[in-house]
Amino acid sequence: MTTPPPRWATAGSALLLATGLTALGLSPAAAHVTASSTTTAAEGWARITFTVPNESDTASTDRLELRLPADTPFSSVRVQPVEGWTAELTEEELPEPVQIGEGAITKAVTTITWTADAEHAIAPDEFQTFTVSAGPLPAEGTTLVMPVDQSYTDGRTVAWDEPAVEGDEEPQHPAPSLTTTAAEAEGHAHAHGAGESSADGSSHAASSTEASSTEETSPAGALTWVALVAGVLGLVAGVVALLRPRRRD
Repeated sequence: MTTPPPRWATAGSALLLATGLTALGLSPAAAHVTASSTTTAAEGWARITFTVPNESDTASTDRLELRLPADTPFSSVRVQPVEGWTAELTEEELPEPVQIGEGAITKAVTTITWTADAEHAIAPDEFQTFTVSAGPLPAEGTTLVMPVDQSYTDGRTVAWDEPAVEGDEEPQHPAPSLTTTAAEAEGHAHAHGAGESSADGSSHAASSTEASSTEETSPAGALTWVALVAGVLGLVAGVVALLRPRRRD
């Protein structure tokens, strides 16, 4: 006769699995499209990474449309290449010039659309990341809401566009967002590439498929790797605990 696992063992296994998923940035209940950044410091230049999980059991994600803030636009936008995906940057005239640093820009990248080929769509139970190099970030305390439309091969589109309000229950489809923090102290270089406002104030939004190689790596990047390793270890420990054969009487 097989002895059932004690309650504490089952609960412990579930806790390990949940801890692993949380460290990986996922939740057993829901996996939303989220945004993380190497920095949130005002006036800084950031690599913003959007994590896109596939929430369908039958269809794959083959298209994403990201809308960047138009009221606090970036003077420089670049995308990091993703194998099997093409990126299209749409630049538009701004309703009125926006002052950034010592100049003003009159147009900016407002939309980025990624499209997958047939072999690289995000399949069920998979996720993909999409990284954007952008800057400078606006003033401290600015919340950058960046809605994403996620399209599936069955024709369905999920709009991640609901703003999250502090103190309220999380919406069903929250929009990815970041809130800027205080600017770094003088003397900290903010690396950036082509695409910043020029001396005459015009904007040259870069459509390069290569992130700036001169950007500094933030400590947040190291923390991300630590969380990833912790998540993997948590998942492995949880699976081992669940599958371990039980002693017979």
